[in-house]
Amino acid sequence: METISSLLAAKIRTALAGFADVQPKVSVATDARFGDYQSNVAMVLAKAQRANPRQLAQQIIDKLDVAEMCEPPEIAGAGFINFRLKSTWMERRLAELATDVRLGVPLPARAKRLVIDFSSPNVAKPMHIGHIRSTILGDALARIAAFVGHEIVRDNHIGDWGTQFGMLLVGWKTELDRAALTADPIGEMERLYKLISARCKEDPATLERARQELVKLQDGDAENLELWREMQRLSQDQFDTIYARLGVKFDVMLGESFYNPQLRGVVEQLRARGIATESEGALCVFSDGTLKSEEDPFLIKDQDGWRPNPALVQKSDGASNYTTTDLATLEYRLKTWSPDEILVLTDGRQQLHFRQLIAIFRRWHPELADQVRMVHIWFGAILGADGKPFKTRSGETVKLVELLDEAEERALALVTEKNPDLPETDRREIARVVGLGAVKYADLLPNRQSDYVFSWDKMLSFQGNTAPYLQYSYVRIRSIFRKSGESEVRSQQSEVKLVEVAEFALAKKVFQFGEVLPQVLDDFRPNQLANYLYELASLFHGFFEACPVLKAEAATRESRLLLCDITARILRQGLALLGIEAPERM
Repeated sequence: METISSLLAAKIRTALAGFADVQPKVSVATDARFGDYQSNVAMVLAKAQRANPRQLAQQIIDKLDVAEMCEPPEIAGAGFINFRLKSTWMERRLAELATDVRLGVPLPARAKRLVIDFSSPNVAKPMHIGHIRSTILGDALARIAAFVGHEIVRDNHIGDWGTQFGMLLVGWKTELDRAALTADPIGEMERLYKLISARCKEDPATLERARQELVKLQDGDAENLELWREMQRLSQDQFDTIYARLGVKFDVMLGESFYNPQLRGVVEQLRARGIATESEGALCVFSDGTLKSEEDPFLIKDQDGWRPNPALVQKSDGASNYTTTDLATLEYRLKTWSPDEILVLTDGRQQLHFRQLIAIFRRWHPELADQVRMVHIWFGAILGADGKPFKTRSGETVKLVELLDEAEERALALVTEKNPDLPETDRREIARVVGLGAVKYADLLPNRQSDYVFSWDKMLSFQGNTAPYLQYSYVRIRSIFRKSGESEVRSQQSEVKLVEVAEFALAKKVFQFGEVLPQVLDDFRPNQLANYLYELASLFHGFFEACPVLKAEAATRESRLLLCDITARILRQGLALLGIEAPERM
């Protein structure tokens, strides 16, 4: 099912045939007073041809054949062409939408294969609030891209290698509390790490032993490998539990250690091709002078001007680092899945690392530069009310399990207050759906590159742009069908009639679902879908107040039930694409 924007764009291209070769853009009108859709194609052409945009707009309108869809197009402002949909065409469109399992979302002109790297927790450490953004954003983008029609590989790049394991091995061998490990494996490993890390700062002997244990691990010592694998297994149990709770799935979960055998080859190739050069005993990648200074990730500006800002790919002692591992990871993904795009989600502090990483890879494999799109999708921080990174009252990082527990408990208190007579099992299930949905939606709603303030009261409110409000909107529609005695509308038998202003407004909004989803993937911003769902829910409530459904006469009743059904299906599907469940009752 083509979107209205694409249908109108095709009409404009036909009108321009033999006159101009341009791909016109049509979008939802910014001001509904002037129409439903608009195009700036005349202004674009006028600039290129040094012509009068309003005159060009009129020439285009004279050749446009949109009489079936729209009222006569109008020219506004400097040369916008505005379109107002006809009610008869909208009614036919709604009837088609009622039977469309994709709810008006078109299949892409060419399906892509996307590798999406998100979440990336660390072995032997508790998942914390810092993992929530990558996990929730990545999951939403994967769900949306898959629904649109792309092939998705969900890749969880686990932190399971590095200097911290030398400290953990020392702690495991000298301070391990087996009972505590059985009761709370992650808590005990976290205790060991903190204990030995503090000792390493004060005692050179402990630091040296940690270094030796790490070397033994890296050299394949049987005892250390066995202990390290136990740490991995215990950590994976934690990961699996949390991901199951969040409804997040992965196609592959590979640790940094998986890529160790490739690291030496990566470094040798970079050296052989002259991409990496020696500097003070280390191997570094410097600027090759092909980019403007302000765009070059290997240059940095200070008071004396631009100076080198190289990327380290091998330390002076011969050890590799994150850049080396990430290069090996990129190459593995390309060889294994032949993706069209590789998307990596991390916080904004890693922007320079990924700018350098992508630049190095393009120099290493220039033949892929125009074939594979590599994108670092970065996001801002979660702040407390004081504007600082969100912490517990004691100043500790908030553990993800504790955050989710609190979300459900707070939601349970709200549900109990509103429906004290519901059985406890029902109240707890509703609280689970509402609590987890509230946390996810609060994270997805802001522009991903912005910091946001974590607020329980705001995210769990049943008013405003929140998950509970959207879930309540869906429940309210489903209650209409329960009261009507029908589980769903008989869409094939319903004749759609739009009469009231609120009906038209709601119908136009449901048409836009198919346009919003592909736009989310243009710049990887799920907040566009979140805001659309809020606008849809708000328009539904306006429609519900202005247009009686069950008390309307038969034909009007069926027409309005169909509009309710489409709205509910979009709300449910839209929430599901954000990883949020829509309960039948609240």
